[in-house]
Amino acid sequence: MTETTESSDKTNSSRKPNVWENLGSPRCIVAPMVDASELAWRLLSRRHGAQLCYTPMLHSSVFCRDPKYRREALTNISEDRPLIVQFCGNDPKTLLEAARLAEPYCDAVDINIGCPQAIAKRGHYGAFLQDDWDLLRNIVSTLKNGLCVPVTCKLRVFPEISRTIEYARMLEDAGASLLTVHGRTREQKGPLTGLASWKHIKAVRDAVKIPVIANGNIQCMQDLQRCIEEIQVQGVMSAEGNLYNPYIFESRYPACWEPALEYLELVERYPAPASYIRGHLFKLFHHVFCLAENQEERENLATNSTMEAFRSVACALRDRYLPYHEGRLTWQIEKTDYNLELPPWLCQPYVRELPQEHVQKLQNFQEGVSRKREYKDEDGNEISRKRSKKLKRIARRPNRTSISKRSSNRCQDCPNPLGFKCEHKLCRQCCRSKCYIENLDCVGHRNLTKTRRQMAKEFEAKRKSIENVI
Repeated sequence: MTETTESSDKTNSSRKPNVWENLGSPRCIVAPMVDASELAWRLLSRRHGAQLCYTPMLHSSVFCRDPKYRREALTNISEDRPLIVQFCGNDPKTLLEAARLAEPYCDAVDINIGCPQAIAKRGHYGAFLQDDWDLLRNIVSTLKNGLCVPVTCKLRVFPEISRTIEYARMLEDAGASLLTVHGRTREQKGPLTGLASWKHIKAVRDAVKIPVIANGNIQCMQDLQRCIEEIQVQGVMSAEGNLYNPYIFESRYPACWEPALEYLELVERYPAPASYIRGHLFKLFHHVFCLAENQEERENLATNSTMEAFRSVACALRDRYLPYHEGRLTWQIEKTDYNLELPPWLCQPYVRELPQEHVQKLQNFQEGVSRKREYKDEDGNEISRKRSKKLKRIARRPNRTSISKRSSNRCQDCPNPLGFKCEHKLCRQCCRSKCYIENLDCVGHRNLTKTRRQMAKEFEAKRKSIENVI
């Protein structure tokens, strides 16, 4: 009996599609990035080594009800495959409806349970679903049973490794065919991002039977190779590293204008909002924009939204630094505030400060505020900052007469302030009651009770006269 069961299990398992092989066994993966992993950027990344891409996070409810949102989010292009579409939401039925609409355009559907931003907290999705395991089981199993393509999940870790393992196994049991593990907790964001924990990712990889993608700490190709060797994951995902250098998977550090101009050519074919384009260019030009000599180009990029303006900024930087890039002129490192091995016009990683350094700066700032200077009047008496600002305003306009506050004039019938233009010296509510009872008008409060009653009487009289004639 046991042998029969085992043989049947093997037969069934052999019939199951290998999700990872169906996706092409990718090692180099572009992350789902809000307002950043749009079609043009995905195609640029694929040209330079990316083997799998995700769409930006799409809101399932908006995707279901808005055809324009769907058209802008997904385009059926053979060059943009394999592709995983990512949705956020907290309603299983809505997520399933959205996933079915996206199914013809993708190779898998991903559930975002890793977004740590405030908007995800308000909408109760992303990483803020990780405390509601019953709902997550329902979401994953509903999509698993209702779709023909695999269901995947992108998640963040808990501080405790044991809790993270239990979490990953729950998602696997619910029906997830692949997990992308971002090795940071939901509190690690913004200036508190810090390093991702590869120990957490490795623990998940060892605990589950489905493929695992690692996300976090990938700034160059060497990081990706080391991550695969140490954690034994199937693939590695890059987000910020890809944004600052879309040639990262080729282990190249191109001059910033090269990917910029190539990306703009793709945007001409596959349009994207100006805000997306501007965001990409700011990241590509990040290091060179830190130089004072490029402030004009930085301002042009910030204040213009046309393709001509975007292209002119890229060309201006190219014309300025191409002689240095080609070796016709010698670049003097002393001219900059940077101590970099790479010159600033090359695409290179953006290195965040450590959370401890940010906390220390914040403490120093708060201490500086607590030791702020005292405010005094002309006689040397100590006053509040608010009083000091008021005295400065008065000094700037010495001839300005003070205006009496409206709150000093009260309604005759109640303590509320009276209407500034009220004919009866009353507040709005009392004026309304008086006009209703005494059949009056008040132009100040736009209360035309008497006029409207008179119009109604005239209309009724006219209607009756017409009926009598008929």
